[in-house]
Amino acid sequence: MTDSGSTALAAPRFALADGAVAYEAAVERARAGEWANRLFARDVGLWTTDQRVGQAISERLGWLDAPAHFTDRTAGLEGFGDAIVEEGYTTVVVAGMGGSTLAPDVLDRTFGTLEGYPEVRILDSTDPVAVAATLDDLDPIRTLVIIASKSGTTTEPNAFLAYAWARAEAALEAIRHHVYEHPGAYFAAITDPGKSVEAIAHTDDFREVFTNPPDIGGRYSALTYVGLVPASLIGIDLDALLASASSMLAACREPDPAINPGLSLGLALGSLAAAGRDKLTFLIDDEIGSFGAWLEQLIAESTGKHGVGIVPVDLEPLGEAAAYGDDRAFVRITLTGSEGADRDALASLLEGTGHPVIRIEISDPIDLGAEFVRWEVATAFAGAVLGIDPFDQPNVEEAKQLTRDALDSIGRHKTSDGPASEPIAAGDGLVLFGDAALRLTAGAGAGDVVVELARHLARRRPNAYLCLQGFIAPTAARTEAFARLRAVLRDRTRNATTAGYGPRFLHSTGQLHKGG
Repeated sequence: MTDSGSTALAAPRFALADGAVAYEAAVERARAGEWANRLFARDVGLWTTDQRVGQAISERLGWLDAPAHFTDRTAGLEGFGDAIVEEGYTTVVVAGMGGSTLAPDVLDRTFGTLEGYPEVRILDSTDPVAVAATLDDLDPIRTLVIIASKSGTTTEPNAFLAYAWARAEAALEAIRHHVYEHPGAYFAAITDPGKSVEAIAHTDDFREVFTNPPDIGGRYSALTYVGLVPASLIGIDLDALLASASSMLAACREPDPAINPGLSLGLALGSLAAAGRDKLTFLIDDEIGSFGAWLEQLIAESTGKHGVGIVPVDLEPLGEAAAYGDDRAFVRITLTGSEGADRDALASLLEGTGHPVIRIEISDPIDLGAEFVRWEVATAFAGAVLGIDPFDQPNVEEAKQLTRDALDSIGRHKTSDGPASEPIAAGDGLVLFGDAALRLTAGAGAGDVVVELARHLARRRPNAYLCLQGFIAPTAARTEAFARLRAVLRDRTRNATTAGYGPRFLHSTGQLHKGG
């Protein structure tokens, strides 16, 4: 491991093209307004003048204390990880949605599992095939299941718990004696204190319940127990990860916005988006490529509301420069020593054709600790530029309530029948459904799959983005199929494309899709 150095803590390199003037204006505004000092003073006036909103924001700024708070807890976490290894657990399943699983997935995919430590699996899909693929080949009495849920009331993690608990009960009933005779020994939880713990079934019997400070939102929780408990179970150096984060947090106190590594990035993101460059496209080296999914949620859920927002574009296949519209901005994230010549070449080509390009270099994977902080700070400041509260998710909460209402209705009426809907076209293995506008404007060729798809795409607004949402089990083959389709759509339309598996994306980019 290399030490976190000046490269990791430096401000990004900007080539902002037509966004440079707006960025410089934002820098001067932030300098005059002492934005860096105000963030660390918890001045909610950065985002709102509304007293009620300000009070809510003040209860969501605990992430600024996370590196210091959890540095004092690494010994206990490492002891927990050592105990799991010594007792012969072979697998850890982190079950949750959105911010509760994205950071563990990034850390697992980036660092892998050290020899002798258990394998980590992420369960964040309710598709029965996906649940079975994650759990059904595991020995329940050699598997630790971690239920990660900030609120404790999210439907999907509670469903995962019910299924995994039943498997553990059945496994224990099949044997007469075991070191543990209660299913709770094979479970842990990561949640908030109080009612959140109480909302999760069986927690009184769990092996361990890790309670985070309640003033940290899910998407800002990478450096809390959400990320650190799984990290301890695969052998990551927690002290080094948090030291990297602490160094970045200190650098983000720099009062000069132009050299502050988090503030400068946030000003660039916000000013570019306000000027119409709101499709932030990631070009990330493969070794740290999973970081893009975490960024996607952080940015989309924080900024996508009230009709504005930054659309993060992750894992879109590389294209020709002509395939990208003038609503794009690009961020090139490199890992020192990685092979990324194709992305470097595209970034240079895009810069040469007038697209804004932001470059960040990471010297060592452990400096993801610093990047978690940099982007949290940047996203908070981007929200200030855009005039929105980056810490709430009004439409996600609304959707959760609508889901609860629908489930309650099913329970009362003993039926899940919804409103009838007839397809507008079918053929070649596809069945298309459309809204009333498509039905009422049908003309020549109505009912033909190609014609109806073309009619739908023709309705897109200038600088729209295209989102593929698959309520299917995630597989490598399907992800590759998504990528091929995204490339075709991007090249034909010049629109940015995103893709996500449901219901996972509803807890990630769903806020942007509904409210941005």
